[in-house]
Amino acid sequence: MQIYNSATRKKEEFVPLHPGKVGIYACGPTVYDYFHIGNARPFITFDVLRRYFEHRGYEVTFVQNFTDIDDKMIKRANKEGITVKELGDRFIQEYYQDAKALGIRPATVHPRATEHIGEIIHLVKTLEDKGYAYEVDGDVYFDTKKDMGYGKLSGQNLDDLEAGARIDVDEVKKNPADFALWKAQKPGEPAWKSPWGMGRPGWHIECSAMSMKYLGETFDIHCGGKDLLFPHHENEVAQSECATGKPFARYWMHNGFINIDNEKMSKSLGNFFTVRDIVKEYDPEDIRMFMLSAHYRSPINFSRDMVAQAHASLQRLYTARENLLFLKKNAPDKALTADEEALLTRVKEYADRFDAAMDDDLNTADALGAIFEIVKDANVSLNQQSGKAAVEGVLKTLLELTGVLGLLMKEAEEGLPAEIQQMADERAQARKEKNWKRSDELRDALAAAGYLVKDTPQGQNITKA
Repeated sequence: MQIYNSATRKKEEFVPLHPGKVGIYACGPTVYDYFHIGNARPFITFDVLRRYFEHRGYEVTFVQNFTDIDDKMIKRANKEGITVKELGDRFIQEYYQDAKALGIRPATVHPRATEHIGEIIHLVKTLEDKGYAYEVDGDVYFDTKKDMGYGKLSGQNLDDLEAGARIDVDEVKKNPADFALWKAQKPGEPAWKSPWGMGRPGWHIECSAMSMKYLGETFDIHCGGKDLLFPHHENEVAQSECATGKPFARYWMHNGFINIDNEKMSKSLGNFFTVRDIVKEYDPEDIRMFMLSAHYRSPINFSRDMVAQAHASLQRLYTARENLLFLKKNAPDKALTADEEALLTRVKEYADRFDAAMDDDLNTADALGAIFEIVKDANVSLNQQSGKAAVEGVLKTLLELTGVLGLLMKEAEEGLPAEIQQMADERAQARKEKNWKRSDELRDALAAAGYLVKDTPQGQNITKA
């Protein structure tokens, strides 16, 4: 598998640190509010990365953190008159609800910053003991000038960074690019005991401490949104490698931005939407389909038209699944014909094409193209005379590949609702009696109720529209 490594700015062959195993750390949400549509993209993208490695037979440890202590959380908790922990608990549960709707599986581990204070303090103390950090009045800063490699992940020069940086009047940093590892307690803030007095962790240090706890000092893949490349991920690399003297993450993956109706998403433009808001208007699976329709590193434009296209594409897949299930239910149990064997050979080639696309830096857009080739071929090649083995072979591959992308997760209906089944039975009787007028009336009634009717030699196939 080839992965575009942000650290080297080129595609590289993925070679796991440990054969047959993959360790992935993905930056999670700061749990002060519902997560927005921009957050949804990395959550979906790297959920698919995990699924694909599992599809390839790897044992995956997938770690995604919750930042549950920071300035935004303190401000909102104070505004609502609750504790920061109560706020965090609430929005972690809201995260799980929205993530489940989008087909995002829970991580192997979801560590919370506030539950890893010991590991964070140990890491900060290690940096201080090694001369990479300094304390001023209870605040501890990372000394960027002591790290000769600072800026290597984002490709930025420290002198250029300092020229564009500024030090606020109340800051006591040695250098403009230095960043906080530990923050002294201010009135009304939650705090923990530390060698530097009561305080709380800075943002960047938590990810280093938690990723190394669950994945080791060196691990396979670190991923997140492009906006995190600098300074968050740059600072992670600096503090981690200075503390351990070892390489941190071996591959870095960053997804592109989302625009809203061709404009950058921002609160000032009024186009800043949470997933909770969006799923009131759109099916969450349509949102997932939309995200996967473009390469993860490319910018993507969210609009009603684009989501409508994603919905139409997804419905083609659901229709294909329902048709195959219907054919399977009625298919004769017989040996494969030469044409059926040829079809299954082509389906295997489409599946190989799917894997090749995913092996090329997780190219979900081309992988979807391979799935639609299966659908197109099946529509032409399978009919009511097709044998069960052929139908099952196509269906198995379709479900396996869509499962890698986290699509077609809605259960197929085991049976029709009673009132729909009654209309279906009445229509079947009308056709048997050649009462075409009544048959057409019932077809229209079923359509109005949201069900499509397809007449076949085996009987009517009724599916949800």
